[in-house]
Amino acid sequence: MQLSENIKDSYSSQYNEGSVKWRNTGARYKALNIIELSKSIQFKNVLEVGAGEGSVLNWLSQLNFCDDLNCIEISESGIEQIKSKNIKNLHDVLLFDGYQIPYPDNHFDLVVCSHVLEHVEHERMLLREIKRVSKYQIFEVPIDFSFYVDRKLTHFLSYGHINIYTPSLFRFLLKSENFEVKDDINYFYHDDVLKLLYGKNKSAYYITKIKFALLNMVPFLRGIKPSSYAVLTQKTDKQLSIF
Repeated sequence: MQLSENIKDSYSSQYNEGSVKWRNTGARYKALNIIELSKSIQFKNVLEVGAGEGSVLNWLSQLNFCDDLNCIEISESGIEQIKSKNIKNLHDVLLFDGYQIPYPDNHFDLVVCSHVLEHVEHERMLLREIKRVSKYQIFEVPIDFSFYVDRKLTHFLSYGHINIYTPSLFRFLLKSENFEVKDDINYFYHDDVLKLLYGKNKSAYYITKIKFALLNMVPFLRGIKPSSYAVLTQKTDKQLSIF
């Protein structure tokens, strides 16, 4: 399975200094989700699949998450940004083809894959590779779903979201690939992130804040339409079985 050339070209020069503040702010909360979900497991080494420009890794390092951090990324500009950060405890920083992870079976105790799968053309192929090289996994995806999501096709494609999930649909995907769901987090974007997201558009900011407050009052709705969904899984030895 090869990454489509147009997809590869789109990400090869994506990361630049202009996006650092936005990515770094959001990455802090992604890192905190990873730390929270991993409390119940033991691990000595970690691989981040699709590390972007390294903001999540940088926060994990600052928070003393693990002494053996590693990452793979499809973007040359992302790799350059990661290396420029001189992240403590980061060992391997490898360019990969988007699907074939260059490590042997069960090499890592934990793989982290945060805000990546919504961008992946063949997500089941990547999930199988992640499962092959790891014992535990932490995934996070944005929850872009609405009943009229097709009306926002151009909007989502403009930043590379080609897969749309709800928490339950994402769990279905994972369980159908024989990952065991151990723990999960539904969460709304922090105020710091919203302020950067909306900038001077105060009306959109306050509308979103009100929407989050209303959703947060009803646990059932919070489980359907959070901002993002993070989940800890463990691989099983089963294979995908249909019929």
